Amino acid sequence: MRSHLVRRPRRVAMAALAVGAATAVLAGTAAPPMADAASASASSPWADRAIFTYDAMQDHLYLGAAGHQLYRLNTAGEGNPYSYLWEYREATQATADLHGVRGIGPAYANVARQRIANLDLYFNVREGGRAGYESYVPAPLGTGGDVYYDDNAIVGLTNVRQFRITGDATYLDKARQAFDIVSRGWNTDPNLTCPGGMDWIDRADNADRGANITGLTAQLAAHLYEQTSEQSYLTWSKRLYNWNNRCLKTSPGLYANSINDAGEINPTLWTYNSGAMIATATILYRATDDPAYLRQAKAAARGSLQYWTAENRLQQQPAIFNAFYFRDLLLLDSVSHDPSYRAAIEQYAESTWNANRDPATGLFHFQPSGGGDYNPSRPAATLDNAGMVQIFTFLAWDPQDLSNIS
Repeated sequence: MRSHLVRRPRRVAMAALAVGAATAVLAGTAAPPMADAASASASSPWADRAIFTYDAMQDHLYLGAAGHQLYRLNTAGEGNPYSYLWEYREATQATADLHGVRGIGPAYANVARQRIANLDLYFNVREGGRAGYESYVPAPLGTGGDVYYDDNAIVGLTNVRQFRITGDATYLDKARQAFDIVSRGWNTDPNLTCPGGMDWIDRADNADRGANITGLTAQLAAHLYEQTSEQSYLTWSKRLYNWNNRCLKTSPGLYANSINDAGEINPTLWTYNSGAMIATATILYRATDDPAYLRQAKAAARGSLQYWTAENRLQQQPAIFNAFYFRDLLLLDSVSHDPSYRAAIEQYAESTWNANRDPATGLFHFQPSGGGDYNPSRPAATLDNAGMVQIFTFLAWDPQDLSNIS
């Protein structure tokens, strides 16, 4: 994820259920039994919106079998033939989230497995055995790219979620592998201001340690400790969590973007940095039964919500960053219910559905930042639309399933 850089007439709207069934067939999966899907759809307008947005994304941005079942970056069709890893992972996560919706989820089981397996198209082992998921597909499909540690961390989180849902140990092994890649990013230079923290990119000229990658790696390590009881993961999670709190925390639940090697802090605030720390504290509470972590998670949620819901700040954040933040709030809600979390998410989801969606295509358009006001002149992006699918989908989840959020 690039937290401080900006990344580079069809059918009339129909019942979302029918569209979803059609997509499932095109994706090579069986359509859900009509009675089960209809009852789920009728009970959840969020499920309808998730399916409708997912199908719009598939219609306009998915490349199908001829395109190795990858995605385009956006509807402009310019530049690289395939999206970056980040966009592909978010479309994959959107599919996996749909798999978690009771009633309609079985229709997405096979395609979720295929999307997750396809993450390996971005995996490469470079000279010297340095492995990682690269930012762009390596040869033979593409030219490859750098290994961004935040991208690798969220690949690990997707595999954790899939392990929790399926019990298939292959996914746990993939999550472990992702952590092994990401843990290389811990900065060991004792002479830096606030030593430690995670480098952003696996490159010798990296000069930034970020709240995003540090928090996401803490979150992944906490999950791995919870699933394996291996002490090393707990040690890592605490180390990363404490560094963010010591070096980049500005107030409860809010974190400056990064610190560079000169000791200069980029003070920009992002919702997903709030979310990663809320999620880490929540998982550490579940895994250790230490009530201090629950208190910290709730304080971070309270402080961040107070900030982000004021002055229309949520609407100005990138939709995909909000997707991370919202799922982390709902993870906390699964252990300590607070109706203010869901209320904030629903308010954003409703307003964005009404204000940022092109009714002709079903796609969402934002400003170049990936958030803000409707901008139909900007091509619809896989990243933005995958984020909206995720938001609508986990609003449709049964509250009993929210503990499986990763």
